[in-house]
Amino acid sequence: MGRFKVKKQDMFIDMTPMSDVMVLLLTFFMLTATFVKDEPVKVNAPGSVSEIKIPEQNLLTITVNPDGKVFLGMDSPQNMEKLADKMKETGSLTLTAAELEQFKDVPMLGTSIDQVQQWLKLENRNEYLNKGEKAGIPCDSANDELKVWVGNARAALGEGEKMRIAIKADKATSYKVIKDVMNSLRSIDENRYNLITSLAGEDK
Repeated sequence: MGRFKVKKQDMFIDMTPMSDVMVLLLTFFMLTATFVKDEPVKVNAPGSVSEIKIPEQNLLTITVNPDGKVFLGMDSPQNMEKLADKMKETGSLTLTAAELEQFKDVPMLGTSIDQVQQWLKLENRNEYLNKGEKAGIPCDSANDELKVWVGNARAALGEGEKMRIAIKADKATSYKVIKDVMNSLRSIDENRYNLITSLAGEDK
């Protein structure tokens, strides 16, 4: 007796709904994603139990590495450009149009004012910030340029924009350097700022 053969039929699965869902998810993540800003100088912040989030707009961040060198950055190229324009207006900084284009895109500053133009010409500016002997913004009683940068940044944003200041220091940074930074801010009546820390027990 011959076997009964079942006629094979091709299986067709409509993938259109899955494609639609994938496109929607991809669009959602692209629009809501927050990109991490590049930090040329990495620091291991001390731990704390505070979970207060710092603002993301109009934020000026002062970074202090373990060697006690001070760096400064703002939250956007637009604010960096405003800072440069204000520094030029007050005569503190001289930049050409091409140098201004470079300046506004740097994620972090870390040199004395008179060395900014030479620093912008370097091919690897980030390497200089990490390894350069003269890297860091002067911040002591003899030569306090940090207050010049911060004061001009405040003036650049104007009265309508509320600038917030955050200090991010390595846990190995000496207290003296942190005190110098705070004294510099206090000298221009900047008495409110955030201290950036990592959650206690979190691996950096």
